[in-house]
Amino acid sequence: MLSFWEQNTFLAYDYIVIGSGITGLNTACAIKEKEPKAQVLVLEKGALPSGASTKNAGFACIGSFTEKWADYQRLGESAFLKLIDDRWVGLYLLRKRLGDDNINFINYGGFELLLNNQLDIEDKINHLNNLLFKLFKKQVFYHAPQFIEKFGFNKTMVDTMLFNPFEGQIDTGQLMKTLMNYAGILQIRIINGINVVEIDTEGNRAKVVCKHDQQLITFTAKQVCLATNAFTSQFLPNEEIIPGRGQVICTAPIPGLKFTGIFQFDEGYYYFRNYGERIIFGGGRNLDFEGETTTSFDITDRIQHQLQFFLEEMIIPETPFQIEYRWSGIMAFNEQKTPLVKRINNHLVVGARLNGMGIALAAKIADEVSTLMLQAK
Repeated sequence: MLSFWEQNTFLAYDYIVIGSGITGLNTACAIKEKEPKAQVLVLEKGALPSGASTKNAGFACIGSFTEKWADYQRLGESAFLKLIDDRWVGLYLLRKRLGDDNINFINYGGFELLLNNQLDIEDKINHLNNLLFKLFKKQVFYHAPQFIEKFGFNKTMVDTMLFNPFEGQIDTGQLMKTLMNYAGILQIRIINGINVVEIDTEGNRAKVVCKHDQQLITFTAKQVCLATNAFTSQFLPNEEIIPGRGQVICTAPIPGLKFTGIFQFDEGYYYFRNYGERIIFGGGRNLDFEGETTTSFDITDRIQHQLQFFLEEMIIPETPFQIEYRWSGIMAFNEQKTPLVKRINNHLVVGARLNGMGIALAAKIADEVSTLMLQAK
């Protein structure tokens, strides 16, 4: 049972954000930047942020060419350009908020490996470059076949490569640590290890009922934000939120590793990068869409073996390596690859479904969500 002091001091806030991942913390920070005197609480069910915020590969990117072409074909010009612009603006806002040095942002550029039978793309590249010139005022995709041999890739498997100078990489752990520290500077309260079981928005103030150590605790706020990405369906079952697991491996340092940058292939379903002399390599969800549509953090032999195969045969052929880490993260998708930013009722706003682009989109989504919350005053 809570004491008078606990009930009188710790339970009432102006704004509550559920989820302490990259979207939730950016939302809380955006609220405090716009309304410094606001009392803001962030609730997190895990000891660390759940989902993918501390489990991603650290790509600060807008996506590979083949992925972007598929998006353009599905969405049409206007929606496609908005998708790219939101990612680019989001990266700018994130870097501005935290500083490049504090998140170890490095602009090595991004590369795409085009595998067998993917050479008939010249007209498509020109078309996308013409479209994206409206946003970047420069060419985005360049042919770069010279890097196949320079980086030591298997020339029998990689036909050619494309280069995008706008792509970068970050240190995921440093990013989240810096974001947490910044939230502390703004006097945002973060409570970990507490599970939200109900959100009651019927009265004058929202009630967020949580469970901790078999005890129910109710927090109240004027406005609540759901920033729980793939786990949002628990509270909003009618919204289109498709979970997607991303499995990742990380090698031990490989002396003399030949490449730097971020790399993608197969419409972005596979992605790898250097971290110093390590390789962080993830993907393979397209091998088993049904099985990877899950909120389980398990890893599977089929995908792990495929990642190891590409390492051995294509990325670092004839180079010994050891895999030191294996993990998975949970993302959220929909068919149109559009984020879910929406007012649900007078007290509840959602910012979720970042379609595997949380690093790029989170700060932009947070800006939109915080505006919706502050407008409700």
